[in-house]
Amino acid sequence: MLNQAAVEKEWAARGFSCDLWVDPPGRCWENFTHGVDELVLLLEGRIELEIDGVVQYPEPGVEVFIPAGARHSVRNRGHTTARWLYGYRRS
Repeated sequence: MLNQAAVEKEWAARGFSCDLWVDPPGRCWENFTHGVDELVLLLEGRIELEIDGVVQYPEPGVEVFIPAGARHSVRNRGHTTARWLYGYRRS
């Protein structure tokens, strides 16, 4: 399993925050936009990310970059709880 503290340190060096999000099966977060860049990294489970109409299914440990202003959704498509890290670029 990925070490959250190590990811947090690496993201901080790149100017990003780092927090944990936990979603039950079937949870969906739809059509968000942010004024800053965002990173997402799946720790466990199965999520679907849609960024400006492009759908992807990141594997655990794969970092996904969401640029500022991009419309995005995150959906737990698995049958188990999904745990993922997310961070926003600090101004």
